[in-house]
Amino acid sequence: MCCETNVQRPQSLQAGCGCGCTGLSRRFLSAQEEKVKLEEYQDQLKKELAGVQECINQLQKA
Repeated sequence: MCCETNVQRPQSLQAGCGCGCTGLSRRFLSAQEEKVKLEEYQDQLKKELAGVQECINQLQKA
């Protein structure tokens, strides 16, 4: 796998494959690093869900 899941990078750092990776990601993470990445991903999902709920609420008002 050439990229890290759900990591947003500036457009200027995106690689040719378009996934946003730089090709320099590590293959093995410590348990603590994996935990931190999963917690960050969980936070992103919560924010995404809040955004979806906000859109639903706006559509219901219309």
